[in-house]
Amino acid sequence: MKWADNSRKRMHERANSLGNLLVEGFHYLGLFAIGAATAWASVAAFVAMFNKGHASIDDILLLFIYLELGAMVGIYFKTNHLPIRFLLYIAITALTRYLIGDVSHHPKPGVGLLYLCGGIFFLSLSVLAVRFASYKFPSSKVVNAMGDDVGDRV
Repeated sequence: MKWADNSRKRMHERANSLGNLLVEGFHYLGLFAIGAATAWASVAAFVAMFNKGHASIDDILLLFIYLELGAMVGIYFKTNHLPIRFLLYIAITALTRYLIGDVSHHPKPGVGLLYLCGGIFFLSLSVLAVRFASYKFPSSKVVNAMGDDVGDRV
């Protein structure tokens, strides 16, 4: 019966290795697709600005959104962890972009202006809470997809 247990363990290890290979392959394929789509969209936005002959504040903030998305993909690729702060930064930038566009196109501000400012305020409080929680309750070491230690989590 010892041979059966050894065979079962070998089969389990091979199946586990194959499953990990397929999951990590899909993971990297998705990351490259998201990164490529982000790069493509940012280049298209930049070309549109160039063809227009000038860049508005909306256009510049859109480029910052693309920059944050690219940084988020890069960090996720390196550490295998998605920092929630980057999503909050993107949301703050998106709301700020919408706020600037709304104020510049509508001379009379409405209650929507308060909603946008409140949303930005609450997202800023969320960043503060996440930063405080990560300082007060630090996580263990960050490991990459191969299980190698890549440093402390920030």
